[in-house]
Amino acid sequence: MVAEALPPLEARLEAVARAHGFAAFGIARADAAPQTAARLKQWLAEGRHGDMIWMESRAEQRGSPKGLWPEVRSVIALGMSYAPALDPLALAGHPDRGRISVYAQGGDYHDVVKKALKAVARWLVAEVEDAEVKVFVDTAPVMEKPLSAAAGLGWQGKHTNLVSREHGSWLFLGAIYTTIDLAPSVPGRDTCGSCAACQDACPTQAFPAPYRLDARRCISYLTIEHSGPIPLALRRGIGNRIYGCDDCLAACPWNKFADTAHRHRAFLPRAELAAPSIGDLLDLDDAAFRQVFAGSPIKRIGRGRMVRNAAIAAGNSGDVQFVPALQKLVGDESPMVADAASWALAELAS
Repeated sequence: MVAEALPPLEARLEAVARAHGFAAFGIARADAAPQTAARLKQWLAEGRHGDMIWMESRAEQRGSPKGLWPEVRSVIALGMSYAPALDPLALAGHPDRGRISVYAQGGDYHDVVKKALKAVARWLVAEVEDAEVKVFVDTAPVMEKPLSAAAGLGWQGKHTNLVSREHGSWLFLGAIYTTIDLAPSVPGRDTCGSCAACQDACPTQAFPAPYRLDARRCISYLTIEHSGPIPLALRRGIGNRIYGCDDCLAACPWNKFADTAHRHRAFLPRAELAAPSIGDLLDLDDAAFRQVFAGSPIKRIGRGRMVRNAAIAAGNSGDVQFVPALQKLVGDESPMVADAASWALAELAS
C-alpha cells in the first residue's frame, strides 16, 4: 500500500499558523521588497520620523531582512485580526469621553502575537532539520508592512498602513525570518485607485502626499511616541483622542468587508478602555495609571503622556466641569502635563 503524500510544507505551515490564531498568512523571499531601504532613507532624511530616534539608529538593519540577519532566506508574514464590532469613530461626538484606538482597547498585542509566533516557529524547527528562525513583532527593526504586502497579505494603502481585502485595516502584523527556502506567495496588488478617503479624514493633515506620512503631524505619534509638549498648532485637531487615532483606517472603504468572526478573542475591548471618562483620566496618579492600564499596550506610555493627552482633550471639550482638575494639574511635577493643563484652562476660558 502506497503511503499518502503529505501536503507541501507551506500548506502545513499555514494550517499551523491559523490554528494559533493568525487570520492572514503569506510568504516572501527575503529580498522581495528592495525599494524599502531607499524609501526609509528618504523618510528619515526629511525628518518625518520626529523624535523616534530608534527608527534612525537601526536604519541599516530595518531597511532589509538581510540587513538584520544575513542568513535569512524567507519571511513568513502573519496577521492577527482585531476588527472592531462597533464604529471606531462613535465617540467623536462625546467630548467628555476619551477615544482610545481600537487596537489598544484589549490585550497587549505584543504579548499575544509574539506568543503565537513562537509556537509556529517551534513547529517549523521541529519539522525541518537544521532550520533556523527568528520571530519579530513591532519592537524589532523590521518593516512589517512592505514585507506583508510582498507576501500577499494585502497592500500598503495611501495612509501607508496595510490594507487587506478580507480583514480591512485591522491586522496586527508579525514576521518569522527563516533560513529555509519557502515558496513565495503572490504579492498583494494595490487597489486604492483614485480613492483619497484616508487622506481626507486626517484631522491634522499628516499626509503630505498619497503613500507618504509625516509622523510629526500624526495623532498616533503625538499621543503615543512623542515625549514632550504637543505642538500648539496641532492640539485642537486631537479632539478627544487620548491614545492613537483610527480616522484614516476607519475611512477606508475596504473595512466594510472586514469580518469580526476572525478577530482574536484577546483583543475584545475591555469595558474600562472602550469609553473612559476624561475626568477620571485627569485624576490618575502613577499607581492608578498602572492599575487601570495593566495588560494593555497603553501602559507603555506612562502616566505623564496619558494625563497630558487627557488635559488636551479636556481643553478641546468646551466643558468647564474639567476646570478644577486642570487647575490641580498646573502644578504637576511633569512639565508637559502642567503645560497641557495651562493650555486647556486658557481654551476653556475663551
